[in-house]
Amino acid sequence: MTEEYLTDDEQLAEVKRIVGEYAPWIIPALVLGVGFVIGYRYYEGRENQRAFNAAGQFADMNSAVQRGDAAKARQIADGLIKDFPSSPYADQAQLTMARLLVDEGQDAGAIGPLTEVMEHSKDAELKHIAQLRIARVLIDQGKPDDAIKMLSSDPGAFAAAYHEVLGDAYFAKNDLQKAASEYKTAIGAGAGAIGGGDAALLELKIADLGLPIAAVPAAPMPGTVALPADSSNKAKP
Repeated sequence: MTEEYLTDDEQLAEVKRIVGEYAPWIIPALVLGVGFVIGYRYYEGRENQRAFNAAGQFADMNSAVQRGDAAKARQIADGLIKDFPSSPYADQAQLTMARLLVDEGQDAGAIGPLTEVMEHSKDAELKHIAQLRIARVLIDQGKPDDAIKMLSSDPGAFAAAYHEVLGDAYFAKNDLQKAASEYKTAIGAGAGAIGGGDAALLELKIADLGLPIAAVPAAPMPGTVALPADSSNKAKP
């Protein structure tokens, strides 16, 4: 018998029968569904609040840096790293900690937070930035070979910045020919590159090398990138 031939009382009885038969399955499913929606909304709200809090602390940290309040900036940065370890704010906090240490003359201490970003950040650009800063610290520490080894990987869009720092490393080694080559490569890679140096400044660096004009290598053609270093100049293990 189909539903269209049932009387009103019969239809009501049929509904009661179906509810009674399937209630043990329907009710738990409804409870689970409602619980899932409530739980998801709670989680989403909690995460949004966490992101809002992290953004506020990040702004406070930058404000402290601009005021020259290193102690406050370090305190906030430490909190961001501990409370939001997997967020981009933690990466920025690590970079800020490294900057504060360098400003205080504690270059060796800056390598730790920079290495954290280079090895664990989910942001490829921040990884490159950290790698470049480690290389600069190594040069300042009198370890140009280690800086060259540090920058032996693919620079991606940071080719201009990599080659400039490599030029500084070779200059620190007093290998003026290679320094000039790297500076010229940096000039050639600078157009549209992230972190590309000022071409005029790079030309000044080349001029300061004191090499005869004929000894200064020409910049590579656009679209070509010179290798950062040969194996004979990399730091030995």
